[in-house]
Amino acid sequence: MPEAYIVAARRTAGARRKGALREWHPNDLGAAILDALVDDTGIDPAAIEDVVMGCVSQVGEQSFHIGRSCVLASSLPDSVPAVSIDRQCGSSQQALHFAAQGVMSGTQDVVIAAGVESMTRVPMGSPTMLALQAGVGTGPWSPALLERYGVTQFSQFTGADMIAEKYQFSREELDAFALESHRRAAAATEAGAFDREILALDGLDREGRTIRHDTDEGIRFDASMEGLAALDAVTPGGKITAGNASQVCDGASGVMVVSEAALKRFDLTPMARIVSLAVTAGDPVMMLWEPIPATERVLTRAGLTHEDIGLYEVNEAFAPVPLAWLRETGADPDKLNVNGGAIALGHPLGASGTKLMATLVHALKARGQRYGLQTMCEGGGIANATIVEAL
Repeated sequence: MPEAYIVAARRTAGARRKGALREWHPNDLGAAILDALVDDTGIDPAAIEDVVMGCVSQVGEQSFHIGRSCVLASSLPDSVPAVSIDRQCGSSQQALHFAAQGVMSGTQDVVIAAGVESMTRVPMGSPTMLALQAGVGTGPWSPALLERYGVTQFSQFTGADMIAEKYQFSREELDAFALESHRRAAAATEAGAFDREILALDGLDREGRTIRHDTDEGIRFDASMEGLAALDAVTPGGKITAGNASQVCDGASGVMVVSEAALKRFDLTPMARIVSLAVTAGDPVMMLWEPIPATERVLTRAGLTHEDIGLYEVNEAFAPVPLAWLRETGADPDKLNVNGGAIALGHPLGASGTKLMATLVHALKARGQRYGLQTMCEGGGIANATIVEAL
């Protein structure tokens, strides 16, 4: 089977809701990443055979085929096709899987996997809210579906609290994990660990003045247990707060995936080889637990064990998710999210998959590690998992 290689991986710095990227249309955010990937590789943009674009809230400014709109807003020629996909938080990780599968099948040689989400301009939950406001239907789940699972809705906040209860994580444990995420992200930023992956953009400060946006806005350099403990729980009696959950975020990210033939044809230098891909699904009510079986499946397919993995990226949707993952897998916590995670850096939904992959690939190379594993919980009880080998 042909191999698939990552030759470029970039992301924007995360921007808080109504923050530095508030005036960026999602088309233009996605386009900036596409242009950066072409610039980094020097490839003929006409050679790109597809763009697979992840986006969760495909409504408003992210509607009418966001993937194609990003291509048209970029410097890529009109001849480059695109597709928009939604696998919830794992949308652009699935975009990477589709890109890799296209190359591994031998039907494509150059594919971009990317993602974009402006949670300022298209708030989370917008598709559902617009339909309800228009008086169309009863929402995304039929009464029969809800009755089948004995719930009134499917909620990630409920799922996070269920995991915290299942593993008896205390509020203090969750807050301590969140504090460590900020500590690691702050240290990585100060050490310049993100410099090669971040695409700097013109942004706006609070007063509306133009600034260089090249640093993740969500990092709390002065975070403390006292500050986190002062935050109220999202639900009465729960343990999930705004401090131990991922931050709402605007951003875009992407990777270029190519075949061995394309490496030679365009004189490209590979950053990583895609080793193994997996996607699994399970309980849609607890929903966020699925990265655990997805991890085991992708390791089995690769013929690897946790001892072989140098670094992990497990999306910090909520602190109980990576904590439960650590508990079940027995993985080394010192290898997990070494540069911080979404609690500190932000979670731009559809862009998070390739965002994490950009961070993982660059971190593997910087630390001289060989294999990296990425996994992410997704709405509906689904999870993607990916293993790459740094080159």
